[in-house]
Amino acid sequence: MSDIHIDDFYRDVARIFLRLYLTFPRKTILYVEDICGEDNPDDFGLHSDRFLSGFGTMIWLGEHDYLRYDDTLKQEAIDQAVLSEKGFILLSSRSTLEMGEESHDDDIPPSIMEHSRSNIAQLRNAVKSGSSIMIRQCVHYQLSNGI
Repeated sequence: MSDIHIDDFYRDVARIFLRLYLTFPRKTILYVEDICGEDNPDDFGLHSDRFLSGFGTMIWLGEHDYLRYDDTLKQEAIDQAVLSEKGFILLSSRSTLEMGEESHDDDIPPSIMEHSRSNIAQLRNAVKSGSSIMIRQCVHYQLSNGI
């Protein structure tokens, strides 16, 4: 039996990393809705468990020094979010994770080949695949190497 909440956590981490890497080194507002989808609050205005888990993932990444932020905007966003040094170095480093067959095309420039071996490129490929298994493997590998 799969722990769906853990798969959601890994997917949220991947999306957060991708979004913050895209805007690095600028600070940005990171909305939970952009990470885990629209929320349908209940009759009392309380967020769904899924939405709160997405928000919790943002806070967790901050507590473990992968990102920094100035403040929370209720439970809907984190303000002035940016990758920390640890997060940036992790994502821009070369990956040793084998995720599918590696291309050995001699026509590809060395700089492109090197970038394709980075953690951020691996993460992009995993998210693009849509495979929960690939995303889990990739994010788990990156978090375990970011310690």
